[in-house]
Amino acid sequence: MATIQIRIDEKIKKSAKKVLDSIGMDMSSAVKVYLQQIVTTQGIPFPLLTENGLTMKQEKEILLASDEARRGVNVSGPFDNAKDFIKELNK
Repeated sequence: MATIQIRIDEKIKKSAKKVLDSIGMDMSSAVKVYLQQIVTTQGIPFPLLTENGLTMKQEKEILLASDEARRGVNVSGPFDNAKDFIKELNK
């Protein structure tokens, strides 16, 4: 058996512990499950999101589209809301 030692922000550790306690799992078990899922999925087992709740790809596409719209390039039909716009980006 190997040992892993990590440094983590105290606030994140406390917040994660609170969540894990609520589901009856200790930190060590949660890390083991996470590492097993990395092996099983051969990657990070969940989408990595920005603080806006978007993937990096979605955020880059929105920034590019915003820049193009400002310049009048590749402007297509209007969208009623951000949800419809993101749906169009994901096509």
